[in-house]
Amino acid sequence: MQMEEQRVKGSSKRDRVIEEWKPYILCIFSNVCFAGFNIVSRVSLDKGTSHYVLVVYGHAFGTLATALLAFLFERKNESKINVPILRNVFFLGLLGAVLGRTLFYMGLEYTAPAFASAMGNIIPSITFILAVLCRMEQFNILNLGTQAKIGGTLVAFAGAALMTLYKGIPIISMHTENSHQTAAASKLSTDREWIKGSLVLIVSYSSLAAFYILQTTTIKMYPAPITLTSLTCLSGTLLSTIMAAILDHKASSWKLSWNTLFAPMYSGIVIYGITIYVQTLVVRTKGPVFMTAFRPLATIVVAIMGLFILGEAIYLGSVLGASLIVLGLYATLWGKRKEKEKSREHRVSQQANEINLQK
Repeated sequence: MQMEEQRVKGSSKRDRVIEEWKPYILCIFSNVCFAGFNIVSRVSLDKGTSHYVLVVYGHAFGTLATALLAFLFERKNESKINVPILRNVFFLGLLGAVLGRTLFYMGLEYTAPAFASAMGNIIPSITFILAVLCRMEQFNILNLGTQAKIGGTLVAFAGAALMTLYKGIPIISMHTENSHQTAAASKLSTDREWIKGSLVLIVSYSSLAAFYILQTTTIKMYPAPITLTSLTCLSGTLLSTIMAAILDHKASSWKLSWNTLFAPMYSGIVIYGITIYVQTLVVRTKGPVFMTAFRPLATIVVAIMGLFILGEAIYLGSVLGASLIVLGLYATLWGKRKEKEKSREHRVSQQANEINLQK
């Protein structure tokens, strides 16, 4: 009997440990997937794929993949779709596909996968600002945790500004001396494209931060994450198709070959079909700020993959700026943890006072 009780207790403890570590594992998995997405997307863009069409096909594959998963796992879902949910789904498609993903591809064309991924670390700071404006995050200027989050946000934006305005010398490069001389000859043009790409990426990541905020609200209204992801992909497909039809009139842009098919399939199935669903699970339990806190992992993976697969150099400005962004990111996280600890202490104190009053 005692052995049975010990086994049950051990099982219960194991379940608690798994449940505690589950969000961390899911966040690590999703960021490794995003790292591969940056590399695959850049390869496809270099082969001449239109970024407008790439968004359309990616969301189309994502719609099919998530619709199948929703049929298998959420067909007994009893949540009703109403007008506010449809409105949110429309804006999720607008923020995620039309603005977020399209502008990301444009910024990726002007810069590099490692740079784009490093710049993506400002998403938590932007998410924090939007969460405060939407009253989803506490904001008390006298609180040490709030001060840390504000300071972290400012440091992260300083890092983003440094990455935008200063490229610097290549620190690690697979290029030869001749290729460096060729690159130096077109430095002015490259720097202009770098700044343009940086600004486009900032707008893209601001849109994605707003996407995460709206996603957090919508999943509470419609607690069926796979179905919601499928509806979001469908909305993104329709809106990005209209955008592509207006901005890209070439019929040849819509043709896919075996060389360019992998990127939209990876985008649709791995990113929209799996990763966004995984992020939805994390957002529902931990919130958008926690979910975006793991983005530096994707930056490291992309930098390594970009160096060896694409032969792209890592520049001094990117390293310095990314360091500031990561420093700001974890200052924000530390502040969030301190606020959570203080909130827990406050609840315990209230419960103790209530018990004393009852006595």
